[in-house]
Amino acid sequence: MNNIKNSVFYVTVIGGFTALIYWVISKGASLEVGRNIVKKSVESNHWKDFLHSMIENLQHPLAILLAQIVTIILVARLFGWFFRKIGQPSVIGEMIAGIVLGPSLVGMYFPEFSAALFPKESLGNLQFLSQIGLILFMFVIGMELDLKVLKNKAHDAVVISHASIVIPFALGLSLAFFIYETYAPLGVEFSSFGLFMGIAMSITAFPVLARIVQERGMQKTKLGTIAITCAAADDITAWCILAVVIAIVKAGSLSSSLYVIGMAILYVIIMLKIVRPFLKRVGDLNATRESLNKPVVAIFFITLLISAYASELIGIHALFGAFLAGAIMPENNKFRNLFIEKVEDVSIIVLLPLFFVFTGLRTQIGLLNDPELWKITGLIILVAVVGKFFGSALAAKFMGQNWKDSLAIGALMNTRGLMELVVLNIGYDLGVLSAEIFTMMVIMALVTTFMTGPALDFIEFIFKDKITAVQQEIGSKSKYKILLSFATPEKGKKLLKIANSLVKKQADNSIVTAMHLSLSTEIHSFDVKEHEKKMLLPVIEESHALNQDMVSLHKVSSDIDSDIIDTANQGEYDLLLVGLGQSIFDGTLLGKILGFTTRIVNPDRLIDKFTGKEGLFENNPFDERTRHIILKSKMPVGIFIDKDLEEVNQVLMPIFSKEDAFLIEYAKKLINNNGSQITVLDAGGEVKNTREIQETIRSIEQIAPNHIMIMNDRTLKKEFLESQDLMIISLDSWKKLIESQSIWLNNSPSVLILKP
Repeated sequence: MNNIKNSVFYVTVIGGFTALIYWVISKGASLEVGRNIVKKSVESNHWKDFLHSMIENLQHPLAILLAQIVTIILVARLFGWFFRKIGQPSVIGEMIAGIVLGPSLVGMYFPEFSAALFPKESLGNLQFLSQIGLILFMFVIGMELDLKVLKNKAHDAVVISHASIVIPFALGLSLAFFIYETYAPLGVEFSSFGLFMGIAMSITAFPVLARIVQERGMQKTKLGTIAITCAAADDITAWCILAVVIAIVKAGSLSSSLYVIGMAILYVIIMLKIVRPFLKRVGDLNATRESLNKPVVAIFFITLLISAYASELIGIHALFGAFLAGAIMPENNKFRNLFIEKVEDVSIIVLLPLFFVFTGLRTQIGLLNDPELWKITGLIILVAVVGKFFGSALAAKFMGQNWKDSLAIGALMNTRGLMELVVLNIGYDLGVLSAEIFTMMVIMALVTTFMTGPALDFIEFIFKDKITAVQQEIGSKSKYKILLSFATPEKGKKLLKIANSLVKKQADNSIVTAMHLSLSTEIHSFDVKEHEKKMLLPVIEESHALNQDMVSLHKVSSDIDSDIIDTANQGEYDLLLVGLGQSIFDGTLLGKILGFTTRIVNPDRLIDKFTGKEGLFENNPFDERTRHIILKSKMPVGIFIDKDLEEVNQVLMPIFSKEDAFLIEYAKKLINNNGSQITVLDAGGEVKNTREIQETIRSIEQIAPNHIMIMNDRTLKKEFLESQDLMIISLDSWKKLIESQSIWLNNSPSVLILKP
């Protein structure tokens, strides 16, 4: 009755007022008489009108900007992903993506497309948004600096970092002396040109260096700590020097810039002595996610904007103000993490790639059309490497480091990355750097950042000290070794229960390693120890409760599934246990299309398809990561699907084919070590007919006659399934169950899917 009443009301209101609207418009047409209204001319057909309208819409500034952003983000992510796959920081890929979209490649070979996507009149909007992205990014960089570390290691770090600034600065200035007459823009003083060449040689990219240290597992080592501390000290010092250089360039001379420098010092003092204590107080009172509400967030954003505005007004660039605003944020790690979460994704994923492309649009490799210009480019790279790499290495050696660590510090400090591009763009905007020099310096930034990884590998090779974390942890090869890799502490505890039930009574002959991998883009240099503790401590406590000896392992990774595979294969583990991941592409039509295309364009998957390891149109019940792990791991793999596992006492083990015979060995382990009750379901009649399976079961029955039972009834009751703690099934049999849409799936307990 209620539904009828609502329907009548709806029809009456909508119909009545629609009629009223029509009547008013009809009557209103009579009011147009004498008002000289020009009707829009209609072409011969409406389709042409529509197309004409579409073309006009495509040329609207907002449409162009949105098309630019979508294209830039997609290309940047693609190149970033590719370079991560080859062991390089993603920033390298994003920098190259910018150059590719610029006149150096797309502009050269597809000029019409380039002109349509990046018309000159749109570049102002692109620059504006990229500057906003940079301001937010520098704010994050400031927050990522752990000033406590600087306080503790200040002496060594300051000596090494300042040496790594002054040596390349002097060499860059000397280089400027030789190339000034030929390559400096007309009307630019030598002091301005030379100072910018010097500071451009002196920059270290703190965020890139921190990621490399994390991904190589160096953050706990003495070397990693020194490198991060040096980079942090370098960052602060270099940005202060850059502020002075900008002041001198804008003023024209050192004496003219003294007012600017004086104002800058006063501004820094106010930020440190007045603003910082106030922000600390606000941060202490609002350190939880719930209390970090919009008014509180507004306070910090206003501080950022005022700081950036003040530094721009003084004449030392808005980016310095953003960096300083980040550095004076409350030191509470929890607070910083919460705030970084709010800023980082927008700045790094959306806005920062715009900066890379804007830089790429300015980089014209085609200008280097003479062998002499490439010689100068090579000389710039040589001076940059000698100054930064060897300058840092010699300083570190002088401070008491061995040659291996000294050279490694040199290689890390030579990383320039994005920070170099920021300096170069400032110099280009100020008119200090010519288009040719700008392009040469961008190439130098790419080369020096690219060489960091290979240089570290080469240093390791030279000194032959390649002891991996895996080799330290695995111990004797004769022991039964289980590696469990978990994403959350809860999953880790469940996987540990399964591992424990397999080796409980064989403590002397087994090793269980629990590993958590953190994605490098989601964890910050100051937060590594805290994050490790948060992830591993609950699992360690569970191991104590189970009385299970366990080795814990934490790594920061740029490619989690590949690192899981490498760790398992290199460690020669006997069993790898992982939780089942979920694909973001499942569940919708668009998702399935995207998922299919993703699988096709993945180089690893393409190789597997061409070699016949995986069918192109194969319907797989696992997500991409799990499939990759199953395919590449050289040992048995267990994929765990959790349905509130508490114990491993009642275990169902379906046998569908002869190939499932290997499962009986796991039944044996569970009975011997955990006293589990195993129900073997002879679903395919193979237990009856396979001598090997019969003999294994008979040997179990002799030792533990009441712990294994054969079941022949394929129709399993709901009550029986619910009474089981765990179902262990082979990978092939699980796929068949999925395909047949078995009712088991609805009522099954937690599942461990085993690949032999």
